[in-house]
Amino acid sequence: MLTRRRFIGQTIRAAVLIGAGNTLLSFVPGTFTLPDRKKVKLRFALASDGHFGQPKTDFDLTHSTMVDWLNREKETRGLDFSVINGDLFHDNPAFFPKVKAVWDRLNMPWYATHGNHDHVPEEEWNKALGYSWHHAFEQGDNGFIILNTADVTGKYVCPDLSYAETQLNRFAGKKNLFVFMHITPFKWTDNGIECPELTSLFAKQSNLKGIFHGHDHDQDAVKESGGKHYFFDGHIGGSWGVPYYGYRIVEVMKNGEVLTYQMNGTLSKQQNNNSIK
Repeated sequence: MLTRRRFIGQTIRAAVLIGAGNTLLSFVPGTFTLPDRKKVKLRFALASDGHFGQPKTDFDLTHSTMVDWLNREKETRGLDFSVINGDLFHDNPAFFPKVKAVWDRLNMPWYATHGNHDHVPEEEWNKALGYSWHHAFEQGDNGFIILNTADVTGKYVCPDLSYAETQLNRFAGKKNLFVFMHITPFKWTDNGIECPELTSLFAKQSNLKGIFHGHDHDQDAVKESGGKHYFFDGHIGGSWGVPYYGYRIVEVMKNGEVLTYQMNGTLSKQQNNNSIK
């Protein structure tokens, strides 16, 4: 629980079911309950935009608090891994090893996407984390692709299209596919960037269950395009955004459904939730 700042939690939004054919159905707020943990096959968390080192912010406190929240998720309902979805630190490369040491306190594996404020060369990123700005991995019937959306100076860029297409094809036979990229590939937010060739590939990928973003601190829900769903998770820290610190959970169920919900960490409550079939 944060002790130096208080944040007003948003009202829990209506639960939404993404059913077969990508139909959106709304439910009454507050009626959604989590299924039995025994029905969950894989569970992971996403959090973004810690901006470790940003002046006039409580970055030490917000990071240690988020680590505690994610470790609590691991100890209770379980987490297979976490993804820190960009802007790990704020501009100054001297903060990179410091924030890595903080995330290494997680009691689960963790991955990171490169954000526009993460001003380190790809070689240094690779040396520290063991993988490049573009990366892919798999667990059982699930494939995961990390795409880069900024250069070393922070300029927004579309991900490497050839790499993305290769990995989409590689994981085409998986039951579920998930993509993580810091900046959204649409100008539907103030801070997005148009990447039509990439989103066209996404629209054709039948097993792609979700694309997950950080960057837009004031976004914590879902947007839809081309029959695909693009999720946001608010922010860990920084100086602006939704009025709470939060993270997103994804649960892959044994029956094939994928459940995702945004958590208000301060209040330990869901902000919104979606089920993907």
